[in-house]
Amino acid sequence: MLRALAVDDEQPSLEELLYLLNADPRISSAEGASDATEALRRINRALESGPGGPEAIDVVFLDIHMPGLDGLDLARLLTGFASPPLVVFVTAHEGFAVQAFDLKAVDYILKPVRRERLAEAVRRAAQLQDTAPRIPVHEPDPDHISVELGGVTRFVAVEDITHVEAHGDYARLHTAQGSHLVRIPLSTLEERWRSRGFVRIHRRHLVALRHIGELRLDAGAVSVLVDSVELQVSRRHARELRDLLMRRTTS
Repeated sequence: MLRALAVDDEQPSLEELLYLLNADPRISSAEGASDATEALRRINRALESGPGGPEAIDVVFLDIHMPGLDGLDLARLLTGFASPPLVVFVTAHEGFAVQAFDLKAVDYILKPVRRERLAEAVRRAAQLQDTAPRIPVHEPDPDHISVELGGVTRFVAVEDITHVEAHGDYARLHTAQGSHLVRIPLSTLEERWRSRGFVRIHRRHLVALRHIGELRLDAGAVSVLVDSVELQVSRRHARELRDLLMRRTTS
């Protein structure tokens, strides 16, 4: 069974495509996205949840002409992922087929979409999924996080991370040796590492309590010194941070 994501900025086209996909018995679920940026966020979340995760996506049915990031741009981005979903282009334009298949698209469907033609694309995607090599799913290592550096996957120890900085749907991990950008939202890391002594101090920053060297107060403003880097603490988080630091020093 395939879990599908349909992407189209035209609401009537998106609704029709979702109706047809949900009527196909080989599709276990089909959700919609109104642009490629939203689709990329969902695909990122799906990859973070793992192949069998609750948000996993097996195949993307993708329009080409959309404002901002278009379908071809999104497909190019997906080619750089370790385990990207399959891609089927669904478009009103004939002239992009060569580019689409250069990007390893499963199929290229012209609008208006016919039920029989879509069913053939679903069949091809299901066949590819069935013949794909099975990758064993491992539980994430709680003590390390994988990062990509120059095409090489490295594992950074969580205890070496001093603080984390939000970059949209990405996060930058800071250590004494350098920094690494990972495709994980800051909110996800906050939840995952709360029990490891990480605390939110600002909408953009998560810090490891053990790496805080100083708490500074200046005319009502609060900041912390983390590995020689000064970070501002928002008023919303200041009281909780002070309480946590006091408990740490008295325990």
